[in-house]
Amino acid sequence: MVSGISCRCARFGASILVLGAALCGEAQAQLFQLAPQQVPQGAPFNASYTENVDFADVDQDGDWDVVSADGGDFGNDQNRLWINMGGAQGGALGFFEDRTTLQCPSVLDASRDVDFVDVDGDGDADLFVSNTSQISNQSNRWWINMGGAQGGSAGFFSDQTAARYVDVGVNNGVSQSSVAPSLVLAGGGYVDWSCDSAFADLDGDGAMDLFQSTYGSLSAGLVPARVFLNDGVGFFSEFNPSGFQLGGTELFDGDPALWAQGLQQHQTTNTMGQFADVATVGMSVNLGDIDGDFDLDVLHGEKYELPRMFRNLSVEQGGLLSLRDVSNAVYPPNWSSGSGKYQQVFGDLDEDGDLDIYGMNWVDFCDSVLTNDGSGVFSSVAVANSCPCESEADLIDFDSDGDLDVLMTRLTGQERLQENTGGSGVFQFALTQGVLPVDGSRSWGLDVCDVDLDGDPDVLVANDQNEANALMLNGSALSDTSAPRVDRLEQVQDRNAGSAPTVVRAAVFDNAEEYMTAFADVELEYSVSSGPFLSVPMAWSGGQIFRGEIPGLLVGQVAYRVRATDGAGNTGVSVTRSFLVGPCTGEPGVYCSAKTNSCAGLPSISFSGVPSVSATAGFLIESSGARAAKPGLLLYGPNGPASLSFDGGTLCVAPQGLRRGPPVISLGGTPGPVCDALFRLDMNAFASGNGGGNPAAFLSVVGQHVHVQWWGRDSTAVGSFLSNALQYHVCP
Repeated sequence: MVSGISCRCARFGASILVLGAALCGEAQAQLFQLAPQQVPQGAPFNASYTENVDFADVDQDGDWDVVSADGGDFGNDQNRLWINMGGAQGGALGFFEDRTTLQCPSVLDASRDVDFVDVDGDGDADLFVSNTSQISNQSNRWWINMGGAQGGSAGFFSDQTAARYVDVGVNNGVSQSSVAPSLVLAGGGYVDWSCDSAFADLDGDGAMDLFQSTYGSLSAGLVPARVFLNDGVGFFSEFNPSGFQLGGTELFDGDPALWAQGLQQHQTTNTMGQFADVATVGMSVNLGDIDGDFDLDVLHGEKYELPRMFRNLSVEQGGLLSLRDVSNAVYPPNWSSGSGKYQQVFGDLDEDGDLDIYGMNWVDFCDSVLTNDGSGVFSSVAVANSCPCESEADLIDFDSDGDLDVLMTRLTGQERLQENTGGSGVFQFALTQGVLPVDGSRSWGLDVCDVDLDGDPDVLVANDQNEANALMLNGSALSDTSAPRVDRLEQVQDRNAGSAPTVVRAAVFDNAEEYMTAFADVELEYSVSSGPFLSVPMAWSGGQIFRGEIPGLLVGQVAYRVRATDGAGNTGVSVTRSFLVGPCTGEPGVYCSAKTNSCAGLPSISFSGVPSVSATAGFLIESSGARAAKPGLLLYGPNGPASLSFDGGTLCVAPQGLRRGPPVISLGGTPGPVCDALFRLDMNAFASGNGGGNPAAFLSVVGQHVHVQWWGRDSTAVGSFLSNALQYHVCP
């Protein structure tokens, strides 16, 4: 239906113009013109109960294609894919042909929202479909683009719902699904009533996670929203730290709040983590950083009552994802009233470098602006002439003056445009007339995208009740001259060189909503010890946050900055920051449990020196607790840790690729039943070919992670000797 981040022009693969010009200059008559001749017409191609649309370059040919979310309140229908006839099709840009039957799975569902997102990190646009079980039980669905990692043709989609939701309904201490087993569907997923979903990197690992909102059966609420974390290649497991599993569809007061701190309590006023309300009538959700700490917070809608705000406490929790309901601490008193709150949007409305909120229909069907003070605390101002009930709002620079205006669809009557008439650092919205074509259709949503690549953004409106979706072409030719602003750049801490990269995050704003700014070209530039600047791409993390990685094995003073360029070629550059990188240590660390030896003690692994490909000696790996004059071997491997039963103890190194070092004899010690000898191997000497044996090549790969464990002989009664384990990475 409506979405905080779904209506977006998504860039995947080809680099193409996102926003070449603002919508228009002065509020002159009807700058937008209906263009029915450029989109498919008639059933089944363009006649449904469409509740949303979303753009992406699905076939990676340099122009924008579109998918519609069809069915909605009517019931099950086929979502449609329209391919732009420019690019590889060799036709006219901005003219669309329906390719649903050829390129999409045949699935009838009641869809309210569609979101393009590259879930598997292979560079093409996959699709997430939010469905409602209002008429028949069904799940949200994953359509995977068969290009990229799938090895097929880009722009052809496969329904992989059964695979992409992992262990739904399974709650066994390892998998912690909150979904009742009775709600799990044979085709994958579970029964839900989703109106909107949103994607962002909630846990900071570089992969886009899913916040799946729901409004519950008959818009009664009581059904919880859920969070699913991406494993990095597009498989999603529920984030449910409470471990609680529902008995049916409803979450009751006093039950754990699943993904949020505390217990569920309807419309709680508690802000300290004892209670949270995660079961609202959620019509929309927005993800963004409200408090300037570079993690993504959650603004969760509520159609009838008070919308909620959840603060991401990952920074406070040492990097572990934790969400707290802080609504009553961050919103002004009586921040919302009445029903009809279908949507709200995040945006920097006053250009001060933080996210404000445009709350559509938030106070008795009238709009409100909630201004952020920079710390994630909001004050509200009513918007004049804003009381007709609207269905979706998108932020856009309508008059090309560098600030954000608001374009809205309505369920009855004409679309509306609120112009931001304030100067720099302030805002004041005023209703604008005569810019949009007269259109009395029942509209649920819209998306803004430059479909004909003429430098200005056009609009596609999603219409209900079998009315054709309407393409409105922009007749302006004004250039966008506003550069993106990199208003905040994360200060990273000094560190030692290592295989892990240095993660840097930045907040980027432009004169467009985040779904457009998300696809700007953002580069992380870095310089070592006053050398030349190099650059790596930054990826959008959701909201206004971008994430980049500086190689971890650099040594010296590292200066860094962020450069952001929008589709019109305007460039903004951040301040320059720096951090110090000390020499590589290999970061050795002990883990796992040793086997009790024949002296009733536990052998203990230890190390000295630095693992280095440039050294021929000097990295000693030892284990105490051995008996005198016993043979031993160092087990080593490149594929991570393990915890497997082995020889009466634990094998701590993954058996895949497991290798053995050269045979050694324990050093020192007292003959007899005494365990005071030790095993020793110089791993640098061994890896460089100076320690005997046949070392594996991976021991000489800079940055390679290695796991090792000592095995040896013990008494006849005990059998083998097994130490605990050591992990390290190889330094230059």
